[in-house]
Amino acid sequence: MSAILLLGGQSTRMGTAKADLDWSGTPLAVHMAEVLRSAVAGPVVAVAAPEQAVPALPEGVELTRDRVAGEGPLRGVEAGLLAIGGRADAVFVASVDTPLLHPAFVRALLAAFGPDDDLLVPEAQGFRHPLTAAWRTSTLTAVTAALAEGVAGPGYLFDRVRTRFLAEDSLLALPGVAAADPQLDSLRNANTPEEFAALIP
Repeated sequence: MSAILLLGGQSTRMGTAKADLDWSGTPLAVHMAEVLRSAVAGPVVAVAAPEQAVPALPEGVELTRDRVAGEGPLRGVEAGLLAIGGRADAVFVASVDTPLLHPAFVRALLAAFGPDDDLLVPEAQGFRHPLTAAWRTSTLTAVTAALAEGVAGPGYLFDRVRTRFLAEDSLLALPGVAAADPQLDSLRNANTPEEFAALIP
């Protein structure tokens, strides 16, 4: 199992690049890369915008870039899947603005993949979370096709690939999740300075 970390995005509401935000003295991009590296045995690929400055990432974390700038998170997922290639059957996709993501949550979601699942999406706290979710690498074809049609958001894939949603009770029932992350804080993200400050322990 592998992971993709999305570092890009306009960050207009945050006012600065999320990847550079300070998390206990560490750039947020580095913190998130370390979380994912501790959660999966396979490659971890960080995806940045074409001209984005990126902090020095932990050893073993690969960096790739979107093929086209400003086309949204689905373009980042495509770049990550292309970089992973045939080295993994499934990946955990995470956006950089989820600093409370727990390795146990990542491992549990990847382990929950069934033979008929292409996309395993948490549905909790009133939202669906395709950017804190497990993806089959075989979804690359559908991702590229959607991008060719001008689609930028991952939610458009829900009807195009075999998608299963996991509600809060189902997430907490996964092995290890209730003990490690009883409030499902792994799914909390930050789009403004106030939201980010609220996540800092």
